[in-house]
Amino acid sequence: MSADLTTPGPAATTPPAAGPALRLTPLLFAALAGTMAMMAYVAVIGPAARQLGLPEWVAGLSITAGGFFWMALARWWGGVSDRHGRKRVLLAGFCVFTLTYLVLAVGIDLALHQKIGALAATVLLIATRSLIGGFYAAVPPSAAAFIADHTTPAERPSRMAKLGTANAVGMVAGPAVAGGIAAYDLSLALYAAAALPAIAMLVVWFGLPQQAAPAATGGPKPKTSVTLFDPRLRLASLTALIGMSAVAVAQVLVGFFAIDRLGLEPQAGARTAGLALAAVGVALIVSQQFVMRLKQVPLNRWVWVGALIAGSGFSGVVLVQSQATLLACYGVAAFGMGFIFPSFQAMAANAVQKHEQGAAAGTVSAAQGLGMVLSPLAGTLLYRIAPAAPYLIVGGLLLCLSLYVATRPAAPTAH
Repeated sequence: MSADLTTPGPAATTPPAAGPALRLTPLLFAALAGTMAMMAYVAVIGPAARQLGLPEWVAGLSITAGGFFWMALARWWGGVSDRHGRKRVLLAGFCVFTLTYLVLAVGIDLALHQKIGALAATVLLIATRSLIGGFYAAVPPSAAAFIADHTTPAERPSRMAKLGTANAVGMVAGPAVAGGIAAYDLSLALYAAAALPAIAMLVVWFGLPQQAAPAATGGPKPKTSVTLFDPRLRLASLTALIGMSAVAVAQVLVGFFAIDRLGLEPQAGARTAGLALAAVGVALIVSQQFVMRLKQVPLNRWVWVGALIAGSGFSGVVLVQSQATLLACYGVAAFGMGFIFPSFQAMAANAVQKHEQGAAAGTVSAAQGLGMVLSPLAGTLLYRIAPAAPYLIVGGLLLCLSLYVATRPAAPTAH
């Protein structure tokens, strides 16, 4: 049996399994803190590399390495959370995340005081960022699966939108706060970032209920059948891949585009890029309020409408001739992305059984990680050929996604 996402059936009306009630605030705060810590690095690594005399490729490689290990381990962490419980996995992820970030902060502090050399600093950056990405990978699938465990399919888009809003705030606040601190003390910015996952770990420890592993039953454990290319998750994973690729391209290119298209000096270009990313954060937060409140709108409609809006915004960047139009295009694109991100997470959760939630969330998180790994490199290479090309490609992909989702039947909900 299956139930259309537009019509609440047994899966949508039956309450979640009995157990301790989930207070969403601690989980949202933990997600916010984790995202802030991950994104803070992006604001600090450039100035740190310049001050240490390291080439730009070291900073780029460290970011790519973190994204690679996030992608590689997200599915594994999701499966572990199915077998051993969401809270345990979140605690383990945040614990190693904190310790590794602290090692990074101490190492860079020593390098800035010329206690270690450039080669050691290079190894430190790449190794610690790889570990940080690998253990942060435990957070997004476990948080999404935690919500799926405690909600019905009809409630999930609204709850996932709250999780998406927390992540959006973290994406904006992390670089902003870290950049402000780094203007006075680079080492202090890294120590502050290392404190965030530590605080998140304490919030998870005291604020989230201890629950049995979803796969634990009185009889034989149900076998998780979620595979990397599971047909039930293809649309959710494709949406996650295209969505994250578009966001990553927009983030990595905005500074270059502002300088080249608008003829700005580097400092003015950086300021314009910061304003554009701030507009992205505000638009994401605003649009996800609609998903939270309009609970009867089917998931596929959120996806195709969001992809249509976002694709139009990204495509419109090629016509930009002023700072105001650049901010407007980025804001429109982000408004559409705010419909997409909570929707593909809810689609994945609704497509599988309870004991598969972690594996499903990990699969779409891995697709996001793949977008973070591939698209910055591809986008910068295409930008050298034609600055408008990356924007046209991601805009076209989103418009194709919109057309595809709008013309296919709604996905069934697993009971």
